[in-house]
Amino acid sequence: MIEIIPAIDIMEGKCVRLTKGIFSSPKVYSDDPVKMAKYFMDLGFRRLHLVDLEGARKGCPKNLGVLDKIASETNLHIDYGGGMLKSGDVESAFNAGAAMINLGSIAVKDPGSTLIIIHRFGKEKFILGADVKGERVVVSGWMEKSNFTLWAYLAKWTARGLNTVCCTDVSHDGTLMGPSVRLYSRLREKFPEITLIASGGVGSPEDVCKLDAIGMDAIIIGKAIYEGLIKPEELAGFIQKRHVI
Repeated sequence: MIEIIPAIDIMEGKCVRLTKGIFSSPKVYSDDPVKMAKYFMDLGFRRLHLVDLEGARKGCPKNLGVLDKIASETNLHIDYGGGMLKSGDVESAFNAGAAMINLGSIAVKDPGSTLIIIHRFGKEKFILGADVKGERVVVSGWMEKSNFTLWAYLAKWTARGLNTVCCTDVSHDGTLMGPSVRLYSRLREKFPEITLIASGGVGSPEDVCKLDAIGMDAIIIGKAIYEGLIKPEELAGFIQKRHVI
């Protein structure tokens, strides 16, 4: 059974959601990310996907204080991403309470440093971020298209021991129009041995069931919960799912 991971995206200290990664049109859902994290914990969620949108755009973490407060005031298993381009930034995020770090841009732009970071902290501490537009990997807050296809990128890093992957189809993210089931089906077929997390587009409980049916290990949901399109009671069977990561 698939695991549900709620998401909090932070911009200017607030919980926001973007549509297709467009920074100019954020929608604010809460002025208090810590309160929102506690809400998710009280619902029974065990994990949290925490994204530093400003960090992703600027290339260094900008919301470590928020991470520290959430980690201090909840027992959520937090994976944190956004601007993780230096070993020191990764260390700071772990010190602030992150259980895992999402590596995206650095894995594309600086594979040598990425390997050093993985060896320093342990591969089990990292999630490989694979954000794609038209199957091409994008970086720097989705503003730059890389030369990597999704398939080549995953083959490269899974061969180096990064066996947990979070894939976001940017064209679906924040749209609530349904996830990229076809893309995830191909991913599951080509990489059957790794832990795969889907992200983007979920707008109904039926979408969750579709991803469960094709064997995805986990799915990140944000906007659908904030908008009330998926109610907590509709996810009850998934919320108590054991950790897959």
